[in-house]
Amino acid sequence: MKTFDLYVVRHGQTYYNIYRKLQGWSNSPLTHQGQKDAENIADKLSQIKFDAAYSSDMTRAEYTAQVILKHNQVSNIDQAISSPLLRGVFYGYYEGTNIDQANHIISATNGAKDYRELVDKYGQAKIKDFFHEADPFHQAENNDEYWQRWHAGFEAMQNDANVHDGSKVLLVSHGPAILSLIDRYGQGKYDLEKRPENGSLTKLHFDSDGQVTVLGYNIK
Repeated sequence: MKTFDLYVVRHGQTYYNIYRKLQGWSNSPLTHQGQKDAENIADKLSQIKFDAAYSSDMTRAEYTAQVILKHNQVSNIDQAISSPLLRGVFYGYYEGTNIDQANHIISATNGAKDYRELVDKYGQAKIKDFFHEADPFHQAENNDEYWQRWHAGFEAMQNDANVHDGSKVLLVSHGPAILSLIDRYGQGKYDLEKRPENGSLTKLHFDSDGQVTVLGYNIK
């Protein structure tokens, strides 16, 4: 296993973000603020030499990655590798619904008074299972399906010839994906009810023995 640092950026603000709609595998354009989010994080990362760059294949992530690489002054990467393996959570029937309404349904049907209590009692992994169970079509991803996909994405990074021990790798993905990473690897040190901000940075370290350590979360 290769040892490298993964710089995970949440895409810039979209219209669905301001409308508070779930947009796991749905697309909505970046707002003007979202474009500024991309430019702001691009400025902060302009002196980080990336050996590889990845993004979800959602246009909001691809655009943010493109801006970051365009502003980067020390990397030799023209375009991020875009992959469906690195998408956020698929919400199935609940795609495009109001976040607060969907969270209320999932919380109420699982004995929690609100979303914070749901997170505290069960964590992000179990919440994926709850969405799958509540979806009348059962198409929303459960936790096992979600992590099977993401582990394939990490394997692709490990097999990337441009990634070697000590590399820095860029990944632009989504809020629920970052929450899932913190839930799995954060050792309970972070508030999982607080979503990462648009254009924020989360850093992970991958060890040669396959261990993942969170170096920072929701950095602006």
